[in-house]
Amino acid sequence: MGDLFGETLPAEVGAPHLTRWSPADWAVQSDWQPVLDAFWRSAQGMSLASFVQSRLDAGAVVYPKHPLWALQLTPLSQVKVVILGQDPYHGPHQAQGLSFSVAPGVKIPPSLRNIFKELQRDLSQPAPTSGSLEAWAKRGVLLLNTSLTVEDGQPASHAKRGWEQLTDALLTEVARTAPACVYMLWGGHAQAKAELIERETCAQSTGFLGLRDGAPLKREALVLKANHPSPLSALRPPRPFIGCGHFSQAKIWLAQKNLSLEWNL
Repeated sequence: MGDLFGETLPAEVGAPHLTRWSPADWAVQSDWQPVLDAFWRSAQGMSLASFVQSRLDAGAVVYPKHPLWALQLTPLSQVKVVILGQDPYHGPHQAQGLSFSVAPGVKIPPSLRNIFKELQRDLSQPAPTSGSLEAWAKRGVLLLNTSLTVEDGQPASHAKRGWEQLTDALLTEVARTAPACVYMLWGGHAQAKAELIERETCAQSTGFLGLRDGAPLKREALVLKANHPSPLSALRPPRPFIGCGHFSQAKIWLAQKNLSLEWNL
């Protein structure tokens, strides 16, 4: 795929649900393709394909229509921030293929409302009127769930079926290639990925990566942890989500690396 930053929501993303297992139809930016190709050829990838297709054949309603939309909107080469979710929303017309995001016109879910509350508190920005985070994705924020499909009304129904191996591979590729990246890990599920991120970033930083202005390049990561923004945990100590200041911390840290990111929606 080429540069899609000027395009609007593809028609298929707004469709209600997945109708068949067809990764070839899920357009992504070309620099993600080697990771995907390796996974689809693996035993885990083939097992996942068989499972999802069998659920579709049995009449299950599976969301979202485009499981890899995050990889279409955010090229690997432009990732500055990763916001890691768990699995897609499991209600009709909610899941888009972007963690925490819903399409314009869809009621904003409680966790996303808390994300917006913290955005307002942290950066004094006006409250967004839409739950779409597409603008963030186009600026280099990878909105990735660890499981990329789910069945209607059944949270975590496709967890531990193979998606986690793919999303671990995607995170590994970001850690290996992004010169500087912020990882926002909200909740225990996301924080379990901190070791992988830190290990891969450190491994790449010890080798010779080339020069910039005569100085050796390094891979750098800022890992930020807080509770999940769900109303059940957003205010709970010791790491409440409300008050975490992650948006301003990311903005300042990236600016120190000569990278800019605006959080307005």
